[in-house]
Amino acid sequence: MTNQPKQFLTAEWRHLAMLNFEIAPSVLAPYVPAGTELDLWNGRHLVSMVGFRFLKTRVLGIPIPGHRNFEEVNLRFYVRRRAEDGWRRGVVFIKEIVPRAAIAFLARTLYNEPYVALPMAHQIEMGAGSLQAAEYSWRFGGRENNLKLTVQGEAQPLREGSEAEFITEHYWGYNRQRDGSTMEYRVEHPRWRVWCAASARLDCEATQLYGPQFAGSLHQPPASAFLAEGSAVSVSRGIRLRA
Repeated sequence: MTNQPKQFLTAEWRHLAMLNFEIAPSVLAPYVPAGTELDLWNGRHLVSMVGFRFLKTRVLGIPIPGHRNFEEVNLRFYVRRRAEDGWRRGVVFIKEIVPRAAIAFLARTLYNEPYVALPMAHQIEMGAGSLQAAEYSWRFGGRENNLKLTVQGEAQPLREGSEAEFITEHYWGYNRQRDGSTMEYRVEHPRWRVWCAASARLDCEATQLYGPQFAGSLHQPPASAFLAEGSAVSVSRGIRLRA
């Protein structure tokens, strides 16, 4: 693609535990950035709780000491935008949790992304030389919150037309700015292999953290879940879309 903005951030995203929940479009409508529309999977609207490891992070090519490796947990949903080159499928974040206050401040300031800083931890379980489970936790509401996913079998390539492909193959980010405009940025990474989930669990203070409008969906068992192995990624500098 020509005339794309330069890289803002490079990193590795690893062990992405993705728990997906059905939700009413009326809940998402107030969060849809101008110029985009909700993107559906087989007629269903989904939100995803995603926990993963941010590794080897560089901002504008510069490694920031003490801020290269950390966890993130985010709640996101899916949109698309018609551009000159066709449909661009992207994500919108409701909230992103990281353990470093400086990272949250930078993301809020430069992108108006809904970052918060909370105490976090993760645990990747291995057995017999293969991945068994991934768990991400954060401290909020006076207690430990966590999401955990156990896997079965070996990681497999994405299947064309699958739900896992829909969830992972959104390569754009969209975010409403303070003046009502929309910021667009591109995320680049290869197609990921994924593990099927044997079990998946989310235990969090959803009402306090995300609002009662999301709690109904997040308090139900996930409609689907899987774990993506991840890869190196790059995120472009954002551009404001013209009205």
